[in-house]
Amino acid sequence: MSKRMTESQIVAILKEADAGMAIKDICRKYSVANSTVYKWREKYGGMEASDVKRLKELEEENRRLKQMYADLSLKSQLQEEIIKKL
Repeated sequence: MSKRMTESQIVAILKEADAGMAIKDICRKYSVANSTVYKWREKYGGMEASDVKRLKELEEENRRLKQMYADLSLKSQLQEEIIKKL
């Protein structure tokens, strides 16, 4: 299996763990480290595929808003510098 798993694949793998499959067996089956499974569980535990889609949408919106804030902040700083020179 590919090293890079989609969020939907990760959710499916975590469902196997929730159903009782041992973490060591999951690690062997999907060729991932124990720590990877626990990181996935921390981030995606209890989620459904639709939840993961919404999480990705929110992360993208957050990224865009942060970029917008950075752009506006830079513009404001430049305007303040121009005003000080006048």
